[in-house]
Amino acid sequence: MPYLYQDSKPRPSALPGAARATHSSGKAFEELKQECLSRGVLFEDPDFPACNSSLFFSEKPPVPFIWKRPGDIVKDPKFILGGATRTDICQGDLGDCWLLAAIASLTLNEKTLARVVPRDQNFGPDYAGIFHFQFWQHNEWLDVVIDDRLPTFKDRLVFLHSAEHNEFWSALLEKAYAKLNGSYEALKGGSTIEAMEDFTGGIGEMYEVKKAPDNFYEILEKALKRCSMVGCSIDTSSAAESEAKTRFGLIKGHAYSVTGIDEVSYRGRQVQLIRIRNPWGQVEWNGPWSDKMKFEDFQVHFDKVEICNLTPDALEDSTAHKWEVTIHQGSWVRGSTAGGCRNFLETFWTNPQIKLHLTEKDDGQDDCTFIAALMQKDRRKLKKVGAEMLTIGYSIYESPGRDGHLGKDFFRYHPSKARSKTYINLREVSNRFKLPPGDYILVPTTFEPHQEADFCLRIFSEKKAITEDLDENVAIDLPEPLNPTPSPQENEEEKQFRALFEQISGKDMEIAAEELQYVLNAVLKKTKNIKFKNLTLISCRNIISLMDTSGNGKLEFSEFKVFWEKMKKWINIFLQFDFDKSGSMSSYELRSALKAAGYQLNNYLLQLIVLRYSDEQFQIEFDDFLNCLIRLENASRVFQALSVKNKDFINLNIGEFINLAMNI
Repeated sequence: MPYLYQDSKPRPSALPGAARATHSSGKAFEELKQECLSRGVLFEDPDFPACNSSLFFSEKPPVPFIWKRPGDIVKDPKFILGGATRTDICQGDLGDCWLLAAIASLTLNEKTLARVVPRDQNFGPDYAGIFHFQFWQHNEWLDVVIDDRLPTFKDRLVFLHSAEHNEFWSALLEKAYAKLNGSYEALKGGSTIEAMEDFTGGIGEMYEVKKAPDNFYEILEKALKRCSMVGCSIDTSSAAESEAKTRFGLIKGHAYSVTGIDEVSYRGRQVQLIRIRNPWGQVEWNGPWSDKMKFEDFQVHFDKVEICNLTPDALEDSTAHKWEVTIHQGSWVRGSTAGGCRNFLETFWTNPQIKLHLTEKDDGQDDCTFIAALMQKDRRKLKKVGAEMLTIGYSIYESPGRDGHLGKDFFRYHPSKARSKTYINLREVSNRFKLPPGDYILVPTTFEPHQEADFCLRIFSEKKAITEDLDENVAIDLPEPLNPTPSPQENEEEKQFRALFEQISGKDMEIAAEELQYVLNAVLKKTKNIKFKNLTLISCRNIISLMDTSGNGKLEFSEFKVFWEKMKKWINIFLQFDFDKSGSMSSYELRSALKAAGYQLNNYLLQLIVLRYSDEQFQIEFDDFLNCLIRLENASRVFQALSVKNKDFINLNIGEFINLAMNI
């Protein structure tokens, strides 16, 4: 599937109050609800219909499910009964326990819960069969509208449900999240942190407790001061160990919440304590310090910690410690910006590059702390068309101190300063770093080249960090066009050329597009070391348009000579960037080849050109390269002429004009 390159300039964090309506009608929840009330009908959502396609995409339901509204299941349905609590979350016949664990954590934070599950809805007098929920997706809050028809079997909910049979907020929340991702089946398998991020807009970190950094206590302390959601768990080595109770009263495989951390004075020494909560039941730690446990004991008994760091908009205004957040959107596009990891040096440098300015040290520290999180977008939603999670990661390099997209040689001779711990096929890869103040280049990539996806890169920093995209500014640097003048004395090559020209043109010594097509195809097919198919008549008309100074729609011999010199230069550039001497050029080298010809283009324009001129193997033969250059030069000449004649035309920049010209 072709991905359009997305400008990855930094964007501010999205505010939940401005959640975007997502219904295909363009109408928001309240408008849809009032329409139903005025017509006296219950809402039926055409975007997520009550049929099998909303349930599964790769299989059929194991039993015939019947979609029913809560009022058809129980006599007195309630949206929320006695507050939203952990007992409202009971797993059904769907492998989405990761989602349930996140919802359980969500119930511990009333402000966050109220944002995801708006309280302006119920089964009361204004009931219209319509509900809505809000989720964060890639720096945007979305308002997802659903009807309340739920899949049932024998009058029981099939999927997520509450322990109270007449309470439905959790089942409706699961349905809205399934709609967001395309189907219920799309929710099979995932990590708790993924849903936590979608509920908060936060950024996730995962730590293996036994391998945690030396300052792990400090990391947790700062996280809780920032009101981050923190969970922990004990690994199981087999299914039989799931829910097994240890002799200290801990349950394996369960998601615990970390609710506090402190240092106290005890018998003349400082003791670090941590408070955890088991949201699933009454079983609790029975070791030293009872409700609290020593941090040392925590490190012995627990295996994993997940932190969801919240964005400033998710925190109370009184919260003193807030992250600074910068967000970039971008794409990996086959043939132009999907270069793969550093193992693939020939294409690695073509990946998007983002400059990170770290200017302020942490309080009382010599370094700057930041979290870099790389997220691949919409892969869960694309499961139904066969997409899987790609293996992603990133590398961070010290900046050489110059602007512009860094080339292959920089990465050949400079090692990375830091990088993601691993390349992994998760939705998001995030790591925490401490680096000295300075400028750095972050390169987000897939592991393999040629893999396409949209991505979102987020930087959470202790102090304000400045980021900028290293995409090229569009610039044209062409020599002044030569005026066709007769040579005082022709060399042997020119004499042979004149003879051929006279033979084709006839007595008027001018050639039309058809004759030019014959000449160029005859000559180029005999040129060594380049692959060449055929120049079309349209291409030859474009050449005449470029070179015809008299305006008669034909080329004189002197005009043809100027073009021939230009084409010889283009042949040399083509051969220079045909690194494997195959006769064709990799589309990933197009940026450098066009720059050598005088065209500095940004990622978006490069992508358009690659889509138009490269083959399925991302190779460009000389006739396509020639067509591209002719089109670019025609566009730049027209732009320059119009800019001189009409000063208002300058409002359209050269990049926008080339974009128009390449799409005509």
